[in-house]
Amino acid sequence: MSATKTVFINAQLCVDGQLVNGKTLTISDGKIASIESGPLATDTSSEEVVDLEGLILSPGFIEIQTNGLRGFHFTHFDDEESYSQKLEEVARYLPQTGVTGFYPTIPTVHSDEFKNILPCLTPRSIPGGASILGAHAEGPYLHPSKKGAHNATLFHLPSTPPLEIYGPAALTNHTLKLVTLAPELPSTTPLVHDLTSKGIRVSLGHSSATYAQGLAALSAGATCLTHTLNAMPPLHHRDPGLAGLVTLPPSPNPQDPNPNAPPISPPYFSLIADGNHLHPSIATLLFRANPTRAILTTDSIELAGLPDGTYPGHSQIPHRQTKIGSRVVIEGTQTLIGGCAGLDECVRNLVAWSGCSVAGAVRCVTENVGGLMGEEGGPMGRLVVGGRADLVALGLGGEVRGTWVGGVKVWGGEK
Repeated sequence: MSATKTVFINAQLCVDGQLVNGKTLTISDGKIASIESGPLATDTSSEEVVDLEGLILSPGFIEIQTNGLRGFHFTHFDDEESYSQKLEEVARYLPQTGVTGFYPTIPTVHSDEFKNILPCLTPRSIPGGASILGAHAEGPYLHPSKKGAHNATLFHLPSTPPLEIYGPAALTNHTLKLVTLAPELPSTTPLVHDLTSKGIRVSLGHSSATYAQGLAALSAGATCLTHTLNAMPPLHHRDPGLAGLVTLPPSPNPQDPNPNAPPISPPYFSLIADGNHLHPSIATLLFRANPTRAILTTDSIELAGLPDGTYPGHSQIPHRQTKIGSRVVIEGTQTLIGGCAGLDECVRNLVAWSGCSVAGAVRCVTENVGGLMGEEGGPMGRLVVGGRADLVALGLGGEVRGTWVGGVKVWGGEK
């Protein structure tokens, strides 16, 4: 008789940033069917038993910002068929880094390109790979003073409607899930209201905004900071800027006349923990300031997953690029233009830098992401009954040993 359930025994479960022992987790039909204490039932004829022998069992990692991997930049669109094929190749690579779901990120491109690309990023499962969870549009509502690698000639003011930029398909079929914008631009508040009314999360980044301007955007409905301290002003002791919002206490919302309205919450905030974009001490400072709001991301470019070497540029980065480990610079310079760390590497880095537990770092790529992005299809990033069976087996140091997507094992090395 073939197994209809998979039972994980002798695992340490990641729950709320802590490791929990003595539990047996069962998955069935792609979901978590039960989490129970006590020994395994004796009749296992209809069950596949996975003995993790003391390894850590985590929710699958969720990547909210990646621009590409394995030689494919997500802005490179020739036709829908070839684009989808390359996207699926990326999806099948990601599980070895612990990623079971990702939001392909499209930096600022021409509106015609947004309209071609975004319909290819509708949420869906990929056989043998990480699920596509929808798109993250990083732009074009960004500030030229913090353009980073973006083409500032393609930036728009918030007065340009999202429908005109992204197209009706992205806004009506639940493809566009997250937009990064600069809150100091004029007419930002109506734009934030427009996006959030459609269920799209708004994050603040590529911005020179003050603390007050950031607070106004949070009052309007923004809920995150994009790659904190990168492409934004440094944290100053009298002028904290956007990064100062990390420790915002719950506050009354001045834009909501209802006296019983919920308070403004501190934003979630993403960190590129590759050792290149942030000094380890700064990444540690931000994480420790609010560990239940911190989110790790790679912000990877298309050289992630490729051997070290020098590669051609492309339409977004018109320079030859040299990759050394997780760092990518303009050839012959030390000018940083991208990162290539895996999300599992970022988790291990945070553990090494901050002294937090593996479970504490894992929360920054699972539960915290679910808290930001919501749970339209059920619990996201958590080990709970009824949640999708996206799982990662980790060594005690955070090394990925096996990955399951929707209850199906898609990657796994030896324990």
